[in-house]
Amino acid sequence: MREIFKKLIKLTKQANLGGGKERTQAQYKKGKLTARERINILLDDSSFQEIGMLVKSKNVEVGSIDNSIFGDGVVTGHGTINGNAVMVYSQDFTVYGGSLGEEHANKICKVMDMAIKIGIPIIGLNDSGGARIQEGVSSLGGYAEVFQRNVLASGVIPQISAILGPCAGGAVYSPAITDFIFMSNNSSYMFVTGPEVVKTVTHEEVTSEYLGGATTHAKKSGVADFVFDNEIAVLQQIRRLVDFLPSSNQSEMKIKKNDTSFNTEIPSLDNLIPKDKNKPYDMKDLISKLADNEDFFEVQKDYAPNIIIGFIRVDGFSIGVVGNQPMHLAGCLDINSSRKAARFVRFCDCFNIPILTLVDVPGFLPGTDQEFNGIIKHGAKLLFAYAEATVPKVTVITRKAYGGAYDVMASKHLRGDLNYAWPTSEIAVMGAEGAAKIIFKKIKQEKLKEKIIDYERNFSNPYNAASRGYIDEVILPSNTRLKIANGFKLLRKKKLENPYKKHDNIPL
Repeated sequence: MREIFKKLIKLTKQANLGGGKERTQAQYKKGKLTARERINILLDDSSFQEIGMLVKSKNVEVGSIDNSIFGDGVVTGHGTINGNAVMVYSQDFTVYGGSLGEEHANKICKVMDMAIKIGIPIIGLNDSGGARIQEGVSSLGGYAEVFQRNVLASGVIPQISAILGPCAGGAVYSPAITDFIFMSNNSSYMFVTGPEVVKTVTHEEVTSEYLGGATTHAKKSGVADFVFDNEIAVLQQIRRLVDFLPSSNQSEMKIKKNDTSFNTEIPSLDNLIPKDKNKPYDMKDLISKLADNEDFFEVQKDYAPNIIIGFIRVDGFSIGVVGNQPMHLAGCLDINSSRKAARFVRFCDCFNIPILTLVDVPGFLPGTDQEFNGIIKHGAKLLFAYAEATVPKVTVITRKAYGGAYDVMASKHLRGDLNYAWPTSEIAVMGAEGAAKIIFKKIKQEKLKEKIIDYERNFSNPYNAASRGYIDEVILPSNTRLKIANGFKLLRKKKLENPYKKHDNIPL
């Protein structure tokens, strides 16, 4: 009997070695951790329970692979993050370059199926050379099986991807479907086709970093939601994100104790808005002041910075925040900011996370570049997202709310539950000067200034909108945290359903 036990121990040790010491050392030289080391940092101590440790590749069509290696290039299982159960898979670059074969895909699919059935998040740590050529079309079929589960899990459980090495071809589509993508500077890459293929087809000479590095996807493409300096930071920040999220779309929202009383005034907010209407201010200052312990977890901070999205807690409950940023493009909505905010609003609505919208928007960004690239449809995505959302929605207009952008930013007309405005807010079709020039275009210049002043006094304020019930209350800035906290508390039991449909047809 002892010999039987010894065999198991021996096989387990062999499986834990992955592709062997030489390949592990090669991983370290690249500044990368092994698959199991990543899992151990990500999960609570001693919580990981592995599934499929002794799986081997069984289907080689071309050439050969080392069949003495266990795990087939991916470590799968479950564990906890701050006590909350999660499923996880971690691709092992030391085994066949982390390439995806049939059994590799089956292991990933198994933990994804379990995550959906149980109702807990799935976290994928990606470090793969792509499809395993030796297995031919079976590897492509394996990718499609993973994609199908990503789609079925979407809106059911949170899906989080970390890119911790090169991901090319089919390997990038699964992360693209998931809710959040993390990347590590200087060691993670995503591209549909690598630099060599690009050079062959288009004759462009580009580096991996420029084509698909973390900076590229954080600032230019918007593919990456979070970028951090190294793998350890990435794994720690995934833990932080999971803390803000429910386990599934059926789960109760987590409550985290905090040291901040919502029943207090914040006098500094009374001085946030500059006297000069055209002078910018940082909307992040307001967001931090409204958050428990001033803790704001920003998403996509380097992409489309004219709009801010992320998570805070108010009275211990997770809240999704969307806010215009006057520091960039005066807070205008454009193509990229509309897409960025729309996806975030839809994520929050999927998982019953209430939405706080902070408005200072002079309108949609004008210009041929925006029009030719489809600002009409892209802007409609944000409108659509807010209009379909059934979660509690609280809106605060701090300064400008002009034109169609006023409507789009969670207005009362798009089923906003509680809509507040500061006394400094200007709610109108457009700015006073532009409006006066259109309405009174035949009036002489000297009298036009009077008309501009009259328009500002009569229309560029929150009171006209409040008189029509479009604004529920004009509030002092210092009372904002108190108002939104009480508002979300009131709305916790909100129930609202959209008409039955198979699914909607958002203007993609």
